[in-house]
Amino acid sequence: MIKGLTDFMNNNPVYSLMFKILILIIAAVILHYILKVIVENVIKKAVKKTKTDWDEIMFRNRVFNRLIDIVPAMLIFNFSYIFDNMSVLVSRITLSYIVLAFALFAGSVFNGINEIYNTYPFAKDKPIKGYIQILKLLIYITAFLIIISVLMDKSPVLLLSGIGAMMAVVLLIFKDTILSLVASIQIRTNDLIKIGDWITMPKFDADGDVIDIALHTVKIQNFDRTITTIPTYKFIEESFQNWRGMSESGARRIMRSVHIDMSSISFLTPEEIEKYKKIRVIREYIENKVREIEDYNKMFDEPEKNLVNQRKLTNIGTFRAYLKHYLKNHPKVEHKYISIIRHLAPVPQGLPVQIYVFINDNRWVHYEEIQADIFDHVLAIIPEFGLKIFQNPSGFDIRTLKDK
Repeated sequence: MIKGLTDFMNNNPVYSLMFKILILIIAAVILHYILKVIVENVIKKAVKKTKTDWDEIMFRNRVFNRLIDIVPAMLIFNFSYIFDNMSVLVSRITLSYIVLAFALFAGSVFNGINEIYNTYPFAKDKPIKGYIQILKLLIYITAFLIIISVLMDKSPVLLLSGIGAMMAVVLLIFKDTILSLVASIQIRTNDLIKIGDWITMPKFDADGDVIDIALHTVKIQNFDRTITTIPTYKFIEESFQNWRGMSESGARRIMRSVHIDMSSISFLTPEEIEKYKKIRVIREYIENKVREIEDYNKMFDEPEKNLVNQRKLTNIGTFRAYLKHYLKNHPKVEHKYISIIRHLAPVPQGLPVQIYVFINDNRWVHYEEIQADIFDHVLAIIPEFGLKIFQNPSGFDIRTLKDK
């Protein structure tokens, strides 16, 4: 029976070729299946038993799967001579596939290297994802040139010389890539942004944390949980605000004003001075200020009755002194940074009294709660100093005035 099959094949070369091709394909498929079983069972179990993580990362990035894709193609390439007149074409196609498989294998290896690198603490400050993408791009371009040269049976050097005439087109096509590469180098060299930085970029409505820095794009997760994707080179062209300094300092600034109705500003009466002396945090301030004013007023030969010729305590100055001492004793105020209670230029809404201090907890929710607590107290205590907060008349105020 075997002899008869052999004679049939010898007398029918077409069927003989088809049979050889079928056997070769079956052998390649079986070999690929065996290798896949080995990878999925033996290697997978082996990497889980090791103490290191890099092998598991490589396995997760399909490095071993990419590698076994090459073996069946090498088998077909080595036996391409059985295709007779088509052996050259088959060998070229198979070799091209091997080159492509090697490029994909190298890409998976670089992906694994990037993931391994990201497991180290310093990776947050110096990510290499952009450089990995450049290396992968170079590998894929090289593989493409080799595949073209293999299929055309031309030297890669000739293809490269031809590319020189197409540089203008290449530069136009890869304009964004070139800009992004330059921007990536500048970003890393100047340490402009890194993973985890809170940045604001109003032009792109970005306000959140940097979650990914790639060659072409930077991803920002906004505080409303949306994702903003910005071209990398825009961080060189456009202005943006990086809050890293605030985050690293452990403190965050409060710079907010309350507007005082200027008609409520006045000198203190003796009764009010005695009243404010009972406030513990400003008792010493009141006593020192009274002595200072009395000494100044005694410099004149005759006691002056006109207020213009005298120095006197004011309710707005006493209020500022109270705020200064109140914040000085506040447990959430960071005293190693500047702290000012100041007047701004008067505006139609009154006299702005600005609180400029730093809070020792820069977590957003905690910061807002502390700021709200401070201004809850400030707004409630203002009437105790005979001052009024400016507020535009509401409809209720107008109706009340009309009724009167």
